[in-house]
Amino acid sequence: MRRTVGLALTASFAAFALVACTPDAVPNPTVTVTTTVEAHATITATPAPSQSVPAGYVPNPYARPEWLGAVALPVEKNGLAKPGKTPPELVNRQLEPRPGPYPDPDSDQWFATISEVPADVLARSSWSKNCPVAADELAYIVMPFWGFDNKPHTGEMLINAKWAAKVTPVFKYIYEHKFPIEEMRVTTREEVLGARYGDQNVTSSFECRRSTGGYPTWGEHASGLAIDINPFQNPWVRDGFVYPELSSSYVNRKWLRPGMIETQHAIVTKFKQIGWFWGGNWTTFDDWMHFSSKNR
Repeated sequence: MRRTVGLALTASFAAFALVACTPDAVPNPTVTVTTTVEAHATITATPAPSQSVPAGYVPNPYARPEWLGAVALPVEKNGLAKPGKTPPELVNRQLEPRPGPYPDPDSDQWFATISEVPADVLARSSWSKNCPVAADELAYIVMPFWGFDNKPHTGEMLINAKWAAKVTPVFKYIYEHKFPIEEMRVTTREEVLGARYGDQNVTSSFECRRSTGGYPTWGEHASGLAIDINPFQNPWVRDGFVYPELSSSYVNRKWLRPGMIETQHAIVTKFKQIGWFWGGNWTTFDDWMHFSSKNR
């Protein structure tokens, strides 16, 4: 709709002295002012954007927040950021995985393949010639995991070849009992050594890095001799620091939520049966995500 408005205004004013305040004052001469104003305004009505929701639309309760993995945190000398308050969306974190290199399985049946590490997988991993393990000492596992979205997904893992066949049955148990895992994939060099976002939650084994917390020694992950499960739900806590840095809500191990190891403690037993140890049993510090072959 278009409308034109025209306005002409003529005004006359008579000005007098304030005789009420000064009775003997002589009035000032009359002053006449004539003003003409021409105003033109054009108004165009624009319909408001439609806010309607399509019929049958149901929001995805497992959708990943857009800011996840996008806000880098300033780090301290130990390579970690100071722990922060857990965002409301992550206090009871139950998110779907990002798309992985393989499609979701057609059924919920268990499967597992163990092979040498394909060249393209090694290239997108954190491995380099400076790592304490040779590339041919690693194995590549492809197996399913049960997601927080109540669906099976296809995962992948690099691990020390000596342990691949023994670890796989543990994950079969985890899968068949529908213990939820957010992501299971090979982590990149940038993820391992790059910026800290405080919200990482990838279940993985081999990562070519030093021990968490700024220690100079190679950790067991650097040789594929350890596995971290749901790091956000099962954080590392030591000397006032928490990793991942935004997972402080999960330091409370009495408040059981999906993805915490304590919700299916038999997982600890299954690892113990193959000779692996759980960092949740350590006395010097807590590492609830961590399972390792050498108890360190």
